[in-house]
Amino acid sequence: MPEQTHRSNRLASSLHAELKSFSDVFGTLLVDTFHYLALFALGAATVWSAIGAFLGMVHRGRAELGDLLLLFIYLEIGAMVGIYFKTTRMPVRYLIYIAITALARVLIELVSAEHRTGMDILIVSGAILLLSFAVLVLRFGSNRFPSNGSVVGAKSDERRAQDTV
Repeated sequence: MPEQTHRSNRLASSLHAELKSFSDVFGTLLVDTFHYLALFALGAATVWSAIGAFLGMVHRGRAELGDLLLLFIYLEIGAMVGIYFKTTRMPVRYLIYIAITALARVLIELVSAEHRTGMDILIVSGAILLLSFAVLVLRFGSNRFPSNGSVVGAKSDERRAQDTV
């Protein structure tokens, strides 16, 4: 009787391990499929929006500084999607670059369109300065304390790609 119980326990344990292995593989497949579909959708929407903005500039016959900054935002989003595709890591610095560019657009609108001076400009400029400091801290931290186990001072492919844009 104890031998049969021991055999049943091994069979149940083996079955449990196989089911866990299958569910892990199937779950990973579902998550990866969702990531790729979402990345394709985000990339396509970015290209679609950038083309729409560009055609709007062509239709108006001119491109203003805010329009060029908007195209730069689309470029950064595209680069961020591309890096995530290659490395499956979200480049946080790109999000900060996008925020800085968006705040630069707001600053240009405050100065040129509304001719405002004062507290609004100071707040937006302070936010840009704070985000720039955050990029500095992130770059220092990624160089000083690399997360991929590489030697300090050596650049990974992801950081090399981020530094080129």
